[in-house]
Amino acid sequence: MNKLKRTEIFTRLRHDNPHPATELEYTNPYQLLVAVTLSAQATDVGVNKATRALFQKVRTPQALLKLGETGLKEYIKTIGLFNTKARNLIAAARILVREHNGEVPATREALEALPGVGRKTANVVLNTAFGQPTIAVDTHIFRVSNRTGIAPGKNVNEVERRLERCVPEAFRQDAHHWLILHGRYTCVARTPRCGSCTIEDLCEYRHKTEL
Repeated sequence: MNKLKRTEIFTRLRHDNPHPATELEYTNPYQLLVAVTLSAQATDVGVNKATRALFQKVRTPQALLKLGETGLKEYIKTIGLFNTKARNLIAAARILVREHNGEVPATREALEALPGVGRKTANVVLNTAFGQPTIAVDTHIFRVSNRTGIAPGKNVNEVERRLERCVPEAFRQDAHHWLILHGRYTCVARTPRCGSCTIEDLCEYRHKTEL
């Protein structure tokens, strides 16, 4: 796919959604970090259901430590892998309090040093909480990037590197949100809704559907 096509794709996505945002609910960077950590192998809908009550009590890592691991599990037990996630979130909260004065760090190195925080989670936090033009590649973005031809790659790291190289700078800040929402609602996994897709004529997918 050439630069002109990519530019037109993102121009149309921006036109349809000028101010994209994560569907996770949060009020500060720490709550976002918690929500993104919980969202691994879980849906945003499921995470939001759990965190609505949790975030009434927890706005800081200090508050989470006061709640404790057992207390945290009561709020997130409907989410997959909740035992491991609870353990990681408590451990991360201790580090945030001890090493960062209870604040979420705005560097990749510091974020990825937290238990349960990998590259994708760090990218989401850096982009959404701190306005850095990172692109977190999840299953939706991986699928859309490969299917459309925007940034094909064999694994998420390869797709991320290609997106960072080929997404025009003017669109890089919001590219993550546009692609994930496109994959979640239009370019869905089993049967993409090509017939209602705003970029169908630009997409290089060979097996388009009528939906």
